[in-house]
Amino acid sequence: MNVDFASVSIQDVRDYWNNRPCNIRHSTAEIGTQEYFDQVEARKYFVEPHIPGFAEFEKWRGKRVLEIGCGIGTDTMNFARAGAQVTAVDLSTESLKLARKRADVFGLSDRIEFYEANAERLSDYIPAGKYDLVYSFGVIHHSPKPEKIVEQIHSNFVHAGSKLKLMVYYRYAWKVLWILLQEKGNIRQLDELIARHSEAQTGCPITYSYTKKTAETLLADRFEIEEIFVDHIFPYEIPKYVKYEYRMEWYFRYLPKPVFRALERKLGWHLCLTAGVTNS
Repeated sequence: MNVDFASVSIQDVRDYWNNRPCNIRHSTAEIGTQEYFDQVEARKYFVEPHIPGFAEFEKWRGKRVLEIGCGIGTDTMNFARAGAQVTAVDLSTESLKLARKRADVFGLSDRIEFYEANAERLSDYIPAGKYDLVYSFGVIHHSPKPEKIVEQIHSNFVHAGSKLKLMVYYRYAWKVLWILLQEKGNIRQLDELIARHSEAQTGCPITYSYTKKTAETLLADRFEIEEIFVDHIFPYEIPKYVKYEYRMEWYFRYLPKPVFRALERKLGWHLCLTAGVTNS
């Protein structure tokens, strides 16, 4: 790494996500209404259709789910709708305000407990307990010390049969190449460039990216990976996308769908891991 992400303050990360909670602009409807939340969910899963299959919402009916980094609660609601009892954690006050409102709107507040917390010190904020699933999609790579989150999960929140489902960003992704081309960047600036352009709002203070090997190292001695794959290339022209128009970039427009899917599974931005708890 050529950037010292570990020295960035948690407050800087909180401020970034409070300023613009993730997916908050996925709808033009009045924020906080059922129409707004329905549109946010529809757009999120339209652009990232692999999420429901990865999360396996229905599988966790009657189970306890801990979601680390719930944001404004799209996946949270679907775990609860499927019948899970959910503990949802986020660092961002503004994100949690919307997530709580969303649970109220859909009548799911009795199935979800929300906590504002720094996940690197999670046991300081929520009672230790054993969860059947710990789920974190696109979150821990934005924390100064992701390994501390993994340690917290393993030490305080899982049992022998628990599963961990984790998405972090993939270092060998198409998006990384796109960032380098857009910025005409030096490879030695790669970590800084990835962080700057990793999210819809530029300037994210921390974004680690992982290879399959470094992701395995992150979980080593605590979790045993059962499945690992990459997925998701964002194919749309950004100026049109922000206006809710879906026109693919010219270099993707004429690719046959099977070819594009093969490319996503090779150079996708999302590195998705499912892991069990080790016996060590």
